[in-house]
Amino acid sequence: MKSGQSIPQTIDEYIAGFSPEIQEKLETIRATIRKAAPKAEEAISYMMPTFKLHGNLVHFAAFKNHIGFYPGASGIAAFQEELAGYETSKGTVQFPLDKRVPLTLITKIVKFRVQQNLDKAAAKAASKTKKK
Repeated sequence: MKSGQSIPQTIDEYIAGFSPEIQEKLETIRATIRKAAPKAEEAISYMMPTFKLHGNLVHFAAFKNHIGFYPGASGIAAFQEELAGYETSKGTVQFPLDKRVPLTLITKIVKFRVQQNLDKAAAKAASKTKKK
């Protein structure tokens, strides 16, 4: 996002704030997430494109030298081996802008996070039913 630009309200507005090359990468990531999590809702959260399904699923954002992908700590931990070639922290992975975005890996991580959120929602619903 360019400095001085207003805070985007939609993912379309967020993506429009970047150069055509970055827009293409962001749209590809967006489409990959959408395909892996078709029931997820798009939002802007923490000023980043976000997909939600029974809570936050994943976020992504463009920076000067990389695209940040935020599947949370569990998403990073579960794919630690496959993410070994990338800069990671507790809940973040950085995909360098000068390299191909690993769409297959993003798909796997998103599907993993979908299952986690569905399991969590089911457990919460079951616990409410038991309390009645």
